[in-house]
Amino acid sequence: MKSIFKISLAIASLALAGQALAQVDVSQAWVRATVAQQKATGAFLQLKAKRDSRLIEAHSKAAGVVEVHEMVMDGSTMKMRAVPALELPAGQLVELKPGGLHVMLMDLKQPIKAGDKLVLTLVFEDKASKQRESVEVQAEARQLGMPAH
Repeated sequence: MKSIFKISLAIASLALAGQALAQVDVSQAWVRATVAQQKATGAFLQLKAKRDSRLIEAHSKAAGVVEVHEMVMDGSTMKMRAVPALELPAGQLVELKPGGLHVMLMDLKQPIKAGDKLVLTLVFEDKASKQRESVEVQAEARQLGMPAH
């Protein structure tokens, strides 16, 4: 009986620890549909952290490589580059959108058609505690310019 109590207590402690993590709200997730032979696309979403946090990783079974990217001007040329982490200040909305910050999906396993649903796994880190939290998000594929649902 003591061991069952100890196991229950350990599970309850882990559950409470999980509630103290980054606690990032993810909304408006979508991914750009592709055309034949296209091997990369972008995913876009809104993030709002309850505590100072960072987006440190992203994964999807739909792609061999998933990275957080930013678009920056280098002189008169727009360039895209991976960022090691995306800062999420507490209470501030951070928007990943076309032409700016986004999640880049490369080495796509198959074309992505409008209406398809992709699962993205986002890994957040609480800046104070360094604890990590994985959040699965379902993103609907749509053509650029299509209205949000």
